[in-house]
Amino acid sequence: MTTDLTIYAEPQNPALPVSGFALDLEHAALVVTDPQIDFLSPDGVAWPVFGDSVRDNNTVAHIGALLHAAKLAGITVAVSPHYFYPTDEQWQFGDPLEQFMRAVGMFGRQGAYTTEGFAGSGADFLPAYQHYIHDGHTVIASPHKIVGPESNDLVLQLRKRGVNQVILAGMAANLCVEGHMRELVEQGFEVAVVKDATAGPRLPEGDGYLAALVNFRFLASAVWTTAEAVALLQEGEPRTPRLVNRQEITK
Repeated sequence: MTTDLTIYAEPQNPALPVSGFALDLEHAALVVTDPQIDFLSPDGVAWPVFGDSVRDNNTVAHIGALLHAAKLAGITVAVSPHYFYPTDEQWQFGDPLEQFMRAVGMFGRQGAYTTEGFAGSGADFLPAYQHYIHDGHTVIASPHKIVGPESNDLVLQLRKRGVNQVILAGMAANLCVEGHMRELVEQGFEVAVVKDATAGPRLPEGDGYLAALVNFRFLASAVWTTAEAVALLQEGEPRTPRLVNRQEITK
């Protein structure tokens, strides 16, 4: 089934005022939610639900472009991952999303203190991103468990680095991205969402990406394309790149 992508276009005559958001590289971070195989790869268990939206948005390449630009700009980069451990099977109830994730085994790990079976699993980071994430400078927050960062240390890690602006991308649009946007706004951050560096589920219940776009427009300080975000990252005065080996991303 082909989706009419014009439904995602920005309104020609928006009613809401612009926020006046201006990117400040000294206090900004790129936050990427769930850049993991189960969401972003045809080998992932959620691909049948998310794959069409990921392809339409060119999400994989756009997240990669943001990581590349953020590293060159020298800003904080943080990843908020999603993991489930065997002890999480003891949860006594769950919403429809939780039930789906449990049924397909999304983000499953063998334990909190072992990486056995992790490499290349659905819980692992997409291989194309690993040299950015494992560079010794990227913040890998503790796992969030539903959709927002309330249960992990993302906000603490950002505050410790003097961050008050967040460029937000990742998976999935109406779930973890929107959940993180809402909580970060509540915590006093300015949040700019990169709308084509995410994607959403398409189910009989509705188009998750479209639902997220509507809420991004109402609540985010800015809604950008990847091209716009990258251009703004390149415009600022470069800081010292937070890289183990700068050559890894400048080739």
